[in-house]
Amino acid sequence: MDLSVIIVNYNVRYFLEQCLHSVIRASAGWAVEILVVDNHSTDGSKNYLPQRFPTVSFTWLDKNLGFSKANNLALKEATGKYILFLNPDTILPENCFDKALTFMNARPNAGAIGVRMLDGAGFYLRESKRSFPSARASFFKMSGLSALFPDSPVFSAYYAAHIAEEGDHEVDVVAGAFMMISRECLEKVQGFDEDYFMYGEDIDLSYRILKAGYKNYYVSSISIIHFKGESTKKYSKGYVKSFYGAMQLFVKKHYEQKKITRFLISTSISVGGLFSSARRSGKKVLKKQESRFSGMSQVAVVAGQKRFEESIGLLRYAKKPFIIRGRIALNKFDIGIHLGELKDLAELTRKYELDDLVFCEGPMAFSEIIDAIRTHRGKLDFFIQAEGSDSIVGSNNKNENGVVIAKNEARIKVRR
Repeated sequence: MDLSVIIVNYNVRYFLEQCLHSVIRASAGWAVEILVVDNHSTDGSKNYLPQRFPTVSFTWLDKNLGFSKANNLALKEATGKYILFLNPDTILPENCFDKALTFMNARPNAGAIGVRMLDGAGFYLRESKRSFPSARASFFKMSGLSALFPDSPVFSAYYAAHIAEEGDHEVDVVAGAFMMISRECLEKVQGFDEDYFMYGEDIDLSYRILKAGYKNYYVSSISIIHFKGESTKKYSKGYVKSFYGAMQLFVKKHYEQKKITRFLISTSISVGGLFSSARRSGKKVLKKQESRFSGMSQVAVVAGQKRFEESIGLLRYAKKPFIIRGRIALNKFDIGIHLGELKDLAELTRKYELDDLVFCEGPMAFSEIIDAIRTHRGKLDFFIQAEGSDSIVGSNNKNENGVVIAKNEARIKVRR
């Protein structure tokens, strides 16, 4: 095999459905195997996914082993020259593997590569490239100052702000949401450290890859969607405990001989945990206030006529009611009834007061959808439906769970 794609699933069957469609599209021309390990999901993943993806190998665990153990379990079965550890809440462009594998094959010293990640609203995710935690960087990150000054090389050192978003660069840390590693490298570093249950394992593995003499790269020419927030809500009690515990574990493991550095970083992490808990309380209050303003949204669908009718059928099952304004054509050759063409989306958004947009993959490539979301970020909420899928997914907030529209979800009447 050229590539083994390993995905750990936990209660995100509809996001994984879209992800698998994109992985299969990206596999064209390569010998690729897809291995999914399910960490004892309770959302019906086992009954829903295998019949839709007969070429995917599924392993169903009877308990949640955590991210590291589940990945290592699949790694024992993987046969690829390269291994891609991929989150289930991601969407890949069709040329993803072409670019990534070509990049890896041209660099024998490449241990791992990561890519440019965008959230579901089209905004750049700073964790696409990161530095190892120092005392100062840890404090600025954990206290929230890095979020206030995202472009500062000082305050955002944790997110490697000194490295440009554009271009290919050597980096310290590759994000576990998309982490492509050579088998040779993985055999030397022996996979993920299973002391990490969730969070921090990618930092630890990146650290050991560099210590083994390889280099980690950030490749900006590949852009993917990473919806985030699907398995654990940011600022939730579980997130705070898992994330800050993982940071403490990393410091204890790798800075054991540097007592002063270890003390300073550990203190910074502890203080940051307190700050994060306070922010969590503030988020709850803000969310309650915002819920009063939720109402009917106006949506358009980017698709041909047939796919438009299919999407309408699914939109009828949305928990949040929509006013469906109509269809947006891909180009001038579409002679059916439509609101206008995709190239005029900004004008159509204003004219029809659109709030949401559904992209139907098939007529559009995943790469085109990703580009459109990035181009029009901040103006609309976006949803994606892969051809052959029975769900529509989207997320306009990287810190909260996204939106799923599917037939077996609660049905609310849609106004036309």
